Amino acid sequence: MPKNNNLDFIRSAFLYNMAKGFNETEIRHKLVSLLNGSKTGLSGIEISEKLGINRMTMTKYLNVFAAEGFVQQKNVGNVNLWFIEEGTEQFDFPSDYFKAKTKYQELLMNETKNQVTSFTRNCIFSGATTQKTISEIIIPAIDFVEKLYDQGKIGKSEQKLLEGKISHSALLSSLLNVEINPQKNIIVFSADPKSALYAEAASISFHSLGWQVSSLGDMSEAIDVLFDLDLQKFLGNVWKQKNGIMIIVVFSNSEDGMKFFSEVINSVKEKIGNKLYLVLCGKMKKNSSIKADLVTENFDDIFQWSQTTFESFSS
Repeated sequence: MPKNNNLDFIRSAFLYNMAKGFNETEIRHKLVSLLNGSKTGLSGIEISEKLGINRMTMTKYLNVFAAEGFVQQKNVGNVNLWFIEEGTEQFDFPSDYFKAKTKYQELLMNETKNQVTSFTRNCIFSGATTQKTISEIIIPAIDFVEKLYDQGKIGKSEQKLLEGKISHSALLSSLLNVEINPQKNIIVFSADPKSALYAEAASISFHSLGWQVSSLGDMSEAIDVLFDLDLQKFLGNVWKQKNGIMIIVVFSNSEDGMKFFSEVINSVKEKIGNKLYLVLCGKMKKNSSIKADLVTENFDDIFQWSQTTFESFSS
């Protein structure tokens, strides 16, 4: 958090009052092209001359980009040289989401965790929103890994390794400063280990949209007769004043998991009232008796419905 606060300070102090005519995104693109062509790095003077930007202005941009981790510097004698990690590239979103999705999956299979995370950072620096990064890049990657495992192309150990890379890169998005609305409360968890990464991704997306998120991970061990008491106590801790609304989102790979949690949560809803909502994400038979305010298999549906529900409650 201190690092993020420092970054915000640098931005407000430098970028807000930048000379007119300079576009941050354009400068990022130019820097990528310029520094990718340099094996040893370039000095601030060389960069400002090659890009045709005032030296002081370029220095301020470089300081901001360095605070973000977009560029790095090293001292060689009395000279500060600027460089970027190998493989850094800029995208043009929203048109490049498919390209980024494909590239992410290639890196996932062939590169290290840090390189995969760096790629996610590139996407964010290129203007991708956290929610779109999750829904258009991260979720397809989770599906991709699950499919490889189901087809027998990778084993359990490799599946866990790849999922760890995805989790690490997705968490980068959660570090961005976001203004949280205390009226928008949400609890997210999975009913089984297989759905845990989806729940984690959803938690990050909700956080980026200003929701106050309680992310519980895999709650399969909580499937017992005392869960209703545990849930009521937990709600009392995280939603003390009952401000705004509370949505509980459950990801499940089986109907059994959805059935258990829906029954418990619906019983708690009867005691709390219409400010508590239940969302189930997973496959369900058409004639299922499981009840929820929303049942869907579509990741994006959850966020659209939640926002609409909040707006209807607030109006």
